[in-house]
Amino acid sequence: MQNIDKKKIRLENRKYKKITGVPHPFLKWAGGKRQLMSQIDPFIPENFDNYIEPFVGGGALFFYLLPDKAILIDNNPVLVNAYQVIKNNVDELIELLKQHVNDEKYYYKIRNIDREEEFQEWTLIERASRIIYLNRCCYNGLFRVNSKGFFNVPFGRYKNPNFCNEKNLRIIHQILQNVKLIHGSFELCIDFAKKNDFVYFDPPYSPLSKTANFTSYTKENFDEKDQLKLKFVIDKLSKRRVKVLLSNSNNDFILKLYENYHIEIVKAKRAINSNPCKRGNIKEVLITNY
Repeated sequence: MQNIDKKKIRLENRKYKKITGVPHPFLKWAGGKRQLMSQIDPFIPENFDNYIEPFVGGGALFFYLLPDKAILIDNNPVLVNAYQVIKNNVDELIELLKQHVNDEKYYYKIRNIDREEEFQEWTLIERASRIIYLNRCCYNGLFRVNSKGFFNVPFGRYKNPNFCNEKNLRIIHQILQNVKLIHGSFELCIDFAKKNDFVYFDPPYSPLSKTANFTSYTKENFDEKDQLKLKFVIDKLSKRRVKVLLSNSNNDFILKLYENYHIEIVKAKRAINSNPCKRGNIKEVLITNY
């Protein structure tokens, strides 16, 4: 298996301020930060010990930094399982991914299988293969579930979706060998973060309006009470002198909540809105305690 030069990739990423080639996120993810690397880069600490990301999602910043020591946490069991399978069973995963086809009828069969009893017999590797396939073939690359936890995104009608990027998966497999993967709440980062560690929070955003809320990455939504819990965690980490970077919405609630922190406004392109006229550049904030 090809060895990777993480230091070289890190230098290239920082030089061009983007993720250069592989490795890169194996999933599309709503609110993913790959496009924002040039704006996030100036706010990344030059020196830190351990890297911790409690809402890892697609992991764009993790793949950009390629830290030597990392802990990745997420409350989405389907997502964490995919990372774990790539770490532990990449050969079997690739073989299963090669068996999928880009066909609408087949897509809905795979999408709806979690409603059937037979899905309970599926292995963790089969489940990881399913979600990577669905993510690459569904509309807009969304990960969205209903109140019962069933994936419910329609077929995307892409001509040639790449749901089996073997080269990228094998490199990610190598990178993850020294990474701790945890399924659980963002609050678990308190158990691991120490002075001079770097924690990046990219939670489901506080909605810009009452109709703009999109937090259905798990069957439990992320609401205002959760945003307040997150602030409590960040305050606690700050007292411990942990370096914290947070991405969130540019709205009055967030600006007031973090008024004692450093706040920078950035622009991002977002494609998720029921009204196409409201898609495009929107303002977001980067919040730091350093």
